[in-house]
Amino acid sequence: MKKIIQILSCLILSVTFLSAQNINITEDYNVSRVMTRYVDINKNSASVEGWRIQLVATTDRRKMEQNRQEFMQNYPDISVDWTHEKPYYRLRAGAYRTKLEALRAINRLKKDYPSAFPAKDSNIEPREFLKL
Repeated sequence: MKKIIQILSCLILSVTFLSAQNINITEDYNVSRVMTRYVDINKNSASVEGWRIQLVATTDRRKMEQNRQEFMQNYPDISVDWTHEKPYYRLRAGAYRTKLEALRAINRLKKDYPSAFPAKDSNIEPREFLKL
């Protein structure tokens, strides 16, 4: 009974002390303006930075398309896309927030794609992260 009274009194005192503390934060106008601008820029941005797994880089488009079809058949749960940056066609798979996530996925693909490596990509749509 004594312990219950002690616990109740501690709770009452802690609630009293916590409610008595008021914290006011005064934010500088310039900080507020910069933060508002940062939020607006990010709202309007259609893409984010992340990581993909580069499977193939070749100058032969047919070879890239063949690898793409094979990948889609073998790994239907991982998205795959290609880009063309002269003179190379790059076949990249997945969309990962961190390099560590991409490296984990590479372990699964190493058997079929031994030269696969994580590649930074700054043009990933946020909804692609939800597909995984």
